[in-house]
Amino acid sequence: MRVDYDTLTRTLAALTEGETDAVALMATVACEVHQADDRFDWTGFYRVTGPEQLKIGPYQGGHGCLVIPFSRGVCGAAARTREVQLVPDVEAFEGHIACASSTRSELVLPVMTGAGQLLGVFDIDSDQPDAFTEADAEALAMILTATFRDVTEA
Repeated sequence: MRVDYDTLTRTLAALTEGETDAVALMATVACEVHQADDRFDWTGFYRVTGPEQLKIGPYQGGHGCLVIPFSRGVCGAAARTREVQLVPDVEAFEGHIACASSTRSELVLPVMTGAGQLLGVFDIDSDQPDAFTEADAEALAMILTATFRDVTEA
């Protein structure tokens, strides 16, 4: 099953309308996105909880790493640069943190408030190599922007 981003966008907009709590939004997004596509093996958030530090937030799938510094891994790179990280082969990503040995490819997007504050990153892992496309990244970025625009603090 491949994700239908139009339907996912409408579903998430309806489920999150009026909500401004970051954790409630993260839990809802993680759940809906995880169930939307068979490629998505692990789907979740890492929240900014201190200077240059991410901690695991709401997620779907097996266990994740509890703490990730901005200086390490794909999630750290997305937080540090505030840029989408589309990684077709995690073994080729220098400094990759193997939270799950089954992960082959990864897509990580920074999550920002409407005011430009970094809340954390949205991480999707796949057990398939080269599972993600630029179209996935663009559609998910639009969903995250719409969902988190009214959040005022982490």
